[in-house]
Amino acid sequence: MSAAKPTQTPPTAAICTLQGSLLTLAIVTLLSFTCLSLKSLNSPSILSSTPPSTTLFAPQVRVVDKDGINQAERVEGEDEVSSDVFHSPEVFRLNYAEMERKFKVYIYRDGDPKTYYQTPRKLTGKYASEGYFFQNIRESRFITDDPDKADLFFIPISCHKMRGLATSYENMTVIVKEYVESLIAKYPYWNRTLGADHFFVVCQDVGVRATEGLPFLVKNSIRVACSPSYDVGFIPHKDVALPQVLQPFALPRGGNDVENRTILGYWAGSRNSKIRVILAREWMNDTELYVKDSRISRATGELVYQKKFYRSKFCICPGGSQVNSARIADSIHYGCIPVILSDYYDLPFNDILDWKKFSVILKQKDVYQLKQILKSITQTEFVSLHNNLVKIQKHFQWNTPPVKYDAFHMVMYELWLRHYLIKY
Repeated sequence: MSAAKPTQTPPTAAICTLQGSLLTLAIVTLLSFTCLSLKSLNSPSILSSTPPSTTLFAPQVRVVDKDGINQAERVEGEDEVSSDVFHSPEVFRLNYAEMERKFKVYIYRDGDPKTYYQTPRKLTGKYASEGYFFQNIRESRFITDDPDKADLFFIPISCHKMRGLATSYENMTVIVKEYVESLIAKYPYWNRTLGADHFFVVCQDVGVRATEGLPFLVKNSIRVACSPSYDVGFIPHKDVALPQVLQPFALPRGGNDVENRTILGYWAGSRNSKIRVILAREWMNDTELYVKDSRISRATGELVYQKKFYRSKFCICPGGSQVNSARIADSIHYGCIPVILSDYYDLPFNDILDWKKFSVILKQKDVYQLKQILKSITQTEFVSLHNNLVKIQKHFQWNTPPVKYDAFHMVMYELWLRHYLIKY
């Protein structure tokens, strides 16, 4: 663009100035959210930096049956957001509305849907989030058939589908490498930004390994991943944490039922990580914490494992083979305050939602004082956490077709924020 003459200001210059101002505001917003995200993980407890007087309010009571199961699946205000649980609620509302109007994504059409591309493997199981994203994006308003109008480009290769077809780790790496390299050679879009305006989605654990043959893909593109660990190359201001949600849920949504929650803390699962081994060893025989080093057998009764969530105040969520755990979304769905016990974990939507308002975030070393920490949380503080938890349940729910403010739209909002940083 040629420089403007000193004697006049063309209309295009004013427009560029306005666009530059909006871009600067968006960048500052994203960086501010990233700082909030990192800062929120440094405190050993949600109580250390949040004065009770700023978050407390009276509990709401909902009628439940004899098993403590809330049969009302939906709550009022599903189409609204609560200012109590957002870092910057007004910024979120304004940016979300703009996203709905303007955000466009182009999906590469290459790849046979019958193999590893384009479509989800399934919408159930612990990797359902990947499948739902593949399904939802095609059901949404964000798709454009014109790549010149796209803000971002989606690379539609599914490691979950590869895993389902028993593809080896070695072959996965080759398949991903050849597919991405073919897109780079065939189209001009990657080379405009070296892939910075491209993203891919992986919830399957092997997804990280499958991209090892393309270090520039991991370095440059946006990785939307269920295992967002700072310890394995996850870059918070670039990448997006995908919530791992095991759907469909076995029982209806819980919440507003604090009077039925008599178990202090609850965890049952396999010992597939060091922190889980320590958790089981330290607390398995405790009388106030219900801790088992295996999933509860179905022989003890139908859905006993899930029903325990309804009876518990706090649900302990230690990392497993990765930092993440589907137990976090289970806890949120059933109205049990998640206790995050996993280091280096960039929590889903952490730069948007204030996790200290509806969860307890601990370091792994705090496992030895776990009961003392949970007992130090007063009933009033617990009720505040619980009420806030109910407000964010919709953000951790996948739907088909997607609905406003659900998990899909929250992920898209994260991508929308990141697209502002990319210009060419």
